[in-house]
Amino acid sequence: MVRTLYVGNLPWGTKPEDLEEAFRTHGEVVGSRIITDRETGRSKGFGFVEVGDGDAEKVIAAMNGTEFQGRVLTVNEAKPKENE
Repeated sequence: MVRTLYVGNLPWGTKPEDLEEAFRTHGEVVGSRIITDRETGRSKGFGFVEVGDGDAEKVIAAMNGTEFQGRVLTVNEAKPKENE
């Protein structure tokens, strides 16, 4: 099973590979994505990392509040997207 983590306060230049590398030291990373503006393609400053279910709490504890590329990250479990 996989759990999705929200990662906020990302630097604009962060790539999905950068997130995977940083999070991989704390648990199994299945995938990651950076959310971008549809019109400009510029990062919105947040993204998501998918981790193994058993590693989620450990990864959140290890990464929330840590500095990453000069910014302090906000990491928590992603909330399900609400249908509008």
